[in-house]
Amino acid sequence: MLLGILVVLCFIPTADVTENKILVAQSPLLTVVNKTATLVCNYTYNGTGKEFRASLHKGTDSAVEVCFISWNMTKTSTNSNKEFNCQGIHDKDKVIFYLWNMSASQTDIYFCKIEAMYPPPYVYNEKSNGTVIHVKVFFVPFLKEPQSAIPLWIMVAVTGVLAFYSMLITTVFINYWQKSKKNMYHQSDYMNMTPRHPPYQKNKGYPSYAPTRDYTAYRSWQP
Repeated sequence: MLLGILVVLCFIPTADVTENKILVAQSPLLTVVNKTATLVCNYTYNGTGKEFRASLHKGTDSAVEVCFISWNMTKTSTNSNKEFNCQGIHDKDKVIFYLWNMSASQTDIYFCKIEAMYPPPYVYNEKSNGTVIHVKVFFVPFLKEPQSAIPLWIMVAVTGVLAFYSMLITTVFINYWQKSKKNMYHQSDYMNMTPRHPPYQKNKGYPSYAPTRDYTAYRSWQP
């Protein structure tokens, strides 16, 4: 019985065991400095498939499909996740995924998956080691303005005090000027019109307010 099984296995072609196997090779690390990445997925396939699908997956568990490309003998179609800018291109024994406008949050490990869709049997590659895409973001250093030796709050306080005293002095000056102008106006309207006597007439018996008499008018005329 055992001998018969061994004889049957010897007649099974070895090519059928390895015929529908897909192997994928990726670079282990890809550093992105200009927000643009090119990930190449090299693969080998010795089956008879005519319709294929290649996809790029993000994360250790490949939970996020970034984009995919499918092709056959006549046409090719591609699609991308709305959260990524990705496009796939098939070229002989490799699939190239182009990613652009990448952000630092998209730094992760990415896996290529190649599938032989038709004709049966359906075959896909075993999970490869993946490619770590490291997105670097460069920040322009912020140039600080040179600080003055005097703190800002001191300058503000001094400026406020000077402004206060300036307004106070201006107010006092304007008030004094208005009062002086008012006094000058009253003096010009109420001037004392009583005539003043010379000093030598003060001892005479006439009231100080009486006008001085001219006695020359009572002298008799002499030829």
